[in-house]
Amino acid sequence: MNALEQRLQGLKGGSLEPDSITFAGNGEPTLHPEFLPIMQGVVELRNKYFPLAKITVLSNATMLDREAVRKGLALADNNVLKLDAGTDAVFQAINRPLSPLSIEDIVSRLMEFNGNMIVQTLFLRGAINGRQIDNTLPSEVNAWLGHLRRIRPKLVMIYPIDRITPFITLEKIGVSELKQIAHQVEEIGIEAEVY
Repeated sequence: MNALEQRLQGLKGGSLEPDSITFAGNGEPTLHPEFLPIMQGVVELRNKYFPLAKITVLSNATMLDREAVRKGLALADNNVLKLDAGTDAVFQAINRPLSPLSIEDIVSRLMEFNGNMIVQTLFLRGAINGRQIDNTLPSEVNAWLGHLRRIRPKLVMIYPIDRITPFITLEKIGVSELKQIAHQVEEIGIEAEVY
């Protein structure tokens, strides 16, 4: 917290004022055992120095079964939570959760936000450990759209692979194909953006 407070103090009164404080990077922020106290501290510092700045958390949504995580996320202005598949088989192949977790577990937890969240979805195709994966197939997209109808997020962020993956056999999906998927999201009454 000290480093964040020093940084915010240094920005105060300058020409560069933050509009967002974002939890992101390499790793899942909600895995930290002190996630709730950290969120409480960040909210306090934000309110003290830059009360108009939004607090955003980028999460893979796998820790939503933990009460402290849900309480911490409730303090954020923007929760950006992942949902990368329509079917459980594709979810398991793409996300490879370490503990038992199903696509239905994720969807049920996302529904608890009552639409006050953003869904982020990575679209890809190719082979993972010799198994073909493609979450752009019509059957997969239709199942995913069914989940979105239940979750009713305020926005869906759609994006392709943007960095090196552990599997060189994965293909980056083109913008035009992603825009077609975004159009299907918009047809069910949910805003969508392609990145």
